[in-house]
Amino acid sequence: MVSAVFHSPLEASAPHAPTPVLTPKGSPTAVPMTVPRERRPAANEPVTGAPRTYNWLWRRVLPPVCGFALLVLIWELVALNSTTGFPTPLAVWHQATIVFSDPFYDKGPNDQGVGWNVLSSLKRVALGFGLAAAVGIPAGFAIGRFDFLARMFNPLISLLRPVSPLAWLPIGLLVFKGANPAAIWTIFICSIWPMIINTAVGVQRVPSDYMNVARVLDLSEWKIITRILFPAVLPYMLTGVRLAVGTAWLVIVAAEMLTGGVGIGFWVWDEWNNLNVANIIIAIFIIGIVGLALEYALIKIATTFTFEEVKS
Repeated sequence: MVSAVFHSPLEASAPHAPTPVLTPKGSPTAVPMTVPRERRPAANEPVTGAPRTYNWLWRRVLPPVCGFALLVLIWELVALNSTTGFPTPLAVWHQATIVFSDPFYDKGPNDQGVGWNVLSSLKRVALGFGLAAAVGIPAGFAIGRFDFLARMFNPLISLLRPVSPLAWLPIGLLVFKGANPAAIWTIFICSIWPMIINTAVGVQRVPSDYMNVARVLDLSEWKIITRILFPAVLPYMLTGVRLAVGTAWLVIVAAEMLTGGVGIGFWVWDEWNNLNVANIIIAIFIIGIVGLALEYALIKIATTFTFEEVKS
């Protein structure tokens, strides 16, 4: 028989009496019942939130601030002791306000704002990088999947990968008869190797149990690639993509210095010809910020599609 007992608010607020329970012999025994009370911190006990806030500031905010302060200090000392008119940080800051007051002006093909130059460089990187991804990722899957192709292309990759990307720029100028296609060709060459190698390594590291299950189920090659290989290889593939886009952004600056036209690399070389060192320093910071943004975006994408054990 089950009975429900309701207590008044006064009874509920009163201390609970010991609850009787039955012993094995059937006799009731009172067992004391303690009510947990909320623990209050002592007067001299520090608050939990404050150390966490200070710890976060100490680990995340203070080190970068100190690093930038050290850079500015060294820069100021070099500028003060320079006899060639090296600009101080304050002079570069004033010049940057002028440059970014109208970054998209257009006064002809050889006189455009820094915004148009950055967009032109990003466009070349996107085209060359896209072509490299369209060729390199499928090639990496094929090389990692089939042992004959791996033995066939590994010597070629080992031979061509250490070659500097700028060494391919004259070949691009000769074949494509233009500076812009040659720059895109250089980006294609420097971007394709990380994607091929990382994708092939990811395919080769797929557990053999997965492939044994695919053989037992008699899966087609398309289903093996889409259902087994692609999810397992995705973290490796995104790592190759991240390395490739970083290398592409490095190479495009040097390629544009040699080919001319519109681009952040050409802007740096043109400002050097005009002996405008302040604009060169501004361009260095722009190149670094854009490269950092590309790197951070691809890291976030890779983290989103990466398994926990691979993240660690």
